[in-house]
Amino acid sequence: MRVAGILGAIVIGSLNVASSQVVSANSVEPTVYAYCQQFQTLYTLIREQRVAPDSARIAFSGIMKGLQERFRSVDSFQPDSAQRDSLRRTGRYFAFPLRGYAPSAIGGTHGEGYRGNGFDLFDYNVRGSHPAQDIFISDRNQDYLDDRTRQPVDILSMSNGLVLGIETGWLPGSEYRGGNWIWIYDPTLHGLFYYAHNSHITVAPGQWVQAGQKIGEMGRTGFNAYKSRSPTHLHLMYLQIQPDGLPLPLNTYSWLLSARLSR
Repeated sequence: MRVAGILGAIVIGSLNVASSQVVSANSVEPTVYAYCQQFQTLYTLIREQRVAPDSARIAFSGIMKGLQERFRSVDSFQPDSAQRDSLRRTGRYFAFPLRGYAPSAIGGTHGEGYRGNGFDLFDYNVRGSHPAQDIFISDRNQDYLDDRTRQPVDILSMSNGLVLGIETGWLPGSEYRGGNWIWIYDPTLHGLFYYAHNSHITVAPGQWVQAGQKIGEMGRTGFNAYKSRSPTHLHLMYLQIQPDGLPLPLNTYSWLLSARLSR
């Protein structure tokens, strides 16, 4: 099946996808908002195992290449690979994703919780990898609130970007692991940030966010994160989009160490 056909089928199929978020788009033109709809629908189909992994890869690649092309028309979104590497090395580019917290809240020692081998975004049955950093808050009674302030902990966007998709309908008992999640596309880095286990989400697909902007609140949603054995944390993943449009996980640990902190 041609890429255009798969993408078209995904948009049409969004009418029947069992997701709490359905993004509407009346135009057949490939607008940025339409790409958000396609991504939202595709990720839901992957989660529900209603699309074959190979078909999902083709559709995902088409969405990512389309987004990159849309942003290429803006001069500020055309850095080369050397410029992107330079941005990733500077702390001024990133914001630490938890308000009131610092790198000491990152799980493990020296970021060793990251395990990228075996990751496959397109096959929901693949298990064992953990291409992410978990960032923990002080929440001994697991009520989602910071033990020090008795207030919710804000989740902040690490960089400027476009909100591609969200999930807000997770309920206890659901087998879905990410719970309430947020996907944000950074067109400067040409990559995706994934924020999982949120209690509340304060952004919507198609919305542009700035580094350090609140996008949600800390939670315990998700099949494993909801269990009492799991301390309350943010699951943060970054996927670098390759020239073929497919994702490669990268460890965000060094970025977190140098990111700007928010009080």
